[in-house]
Amino acid sequence: MSASIETIGLQKRFGATRALDGVDLSIARGTVYGLLGPNGAGKTTTIRVLATLIRPDGGTARVLGHDVVSEAAAVRAKVSLTGQFASVDDDLTGYENLVLVGRLFGLPWSRARARARELLAAFGLEEAAGRQGRHYSGGMRRRLDIAASLVLTPELLFLDEPTTGLDPRSRNQVWDIVRAIAAEGTTVLLTTQYLEEADRLADRLAVIDHGRVIAEGTSRELKRSVGGRTLHLQVESGDRLDDARTLLARTMGESAQDGAEPLSLSAKVTRDDQVPAVLTALANAGVAVAEFSLGQPTLDDVFFALTGHAAEPAVDTSEGESRA
Repeated sequence: MSASIETIGLQKRFGATRALDGVDLSIARGTVYGLLGPNGAGKTTTIRVLATLIRPDGGTARVLGHDVVSEAAAVRAKVSLTGQFASVDDDLTGYENLVLVGRLFGLPWSRARARARELLAAFGLEEAAGRQGRHYSGGMRRRLDIAASLVLTPELLFLDEPTTGLDPRSRNQVWDIVRAIAAEGTTVLLTTQYLEEADRLADRLAVIDHGRVIAEGTSRELKRSVGGRTLHLQVESGDRLDDARTLLARTMGESAQDGAEPLSLSAKVTRDDQVPAVLTALANAGVAVAEFSLGQPTLDDVFFALTGHAAEPAVDTSEGESRA
C-alpha cells in the first residue's frame, strides 16, 4: 500500500525549543493513524508542518507524493485540517456555515447548497440546520466543524484533538464519523489525548516525546512490547491513595501508575505471587480496596512505560491550532 505521508528526520525549532527532533513517519493510504504524546511533545507541530502551515527547519516530508515545502500548493489542494477548537461562525446557521465554506472552495451556489444539505444529513444536524452556531452544543459544533472539512472530500484529513472537551456521547458520535470517513478511503491522521480513542480508531500509532518518535506500531504490538500482565485496583478513600501507591510500588518492585478512573492505580505484574502479596499488604495497612482486576497491558500502561508518566488530560495549546 503506497504511503500517504512520509517524513525523514523532520525538524522544527521555536527559538531555543526543539519541537521536532528528527521525526520519521510512514503512513499508508486509507488508514487511520494516531499520534500520541504528552503536552508539548510535538504532535500539533507535526500536523502543522505536514499541512504546510509552517515550514520545517530540517528533514523532508512528502504528503500524497508532494513535498511540503516545494509543492505546498499541491498538498493544500488535497488535504483538510480540523484544529483543536471548532471553527464555527456563531452568527451563521449550520447550513450557512457549510454553504460559505463551499463557496470559498469555488463551488457554484447550487452545488454548495446541495453539499451543505448532504453533510447536515450525514452528520445528524438536519434539525439544527437553521440554528445559529452560537446555539450549538460542543458536540454539535465539533460535528459541524468536521463536516466543513469534508465539503470537498479530501484525500487526507488531519484531526487535531477532535474530541477534547466533549461528553462521552458526543465523543462516540465523532468516533463513528471518523470511522465512516476512513471507510470511504480518506486517510486520517489523528492526534489525541485519549488513549481509548487511539485504541479504538487507529490502525497504527506513533508515540512522540520531546519531538521524537519513541515507539510505533499497532495497538496490539505496542501493548505486547510492555509485556506481562497488569494489576489494576481502586481504593475506597482518597486519603489512602498515596499509601496504596507506596505499598504497590514496594511490593511490585516498580512505580505504580495512576489509572484512568479516580482513586485507581496500576502496576506491572512480573510474578504470580505479587498479586496476593500486594492485596495482603494493603489489607494489613488498613487500605480498603473498592475493586481490582488482573489483565493485559492497556495503552495507558504503554504510555507510562515509554514516557515515564501517565497521559496528560490537558489540551496542548502551546503549539496552536488552525485549519487549512
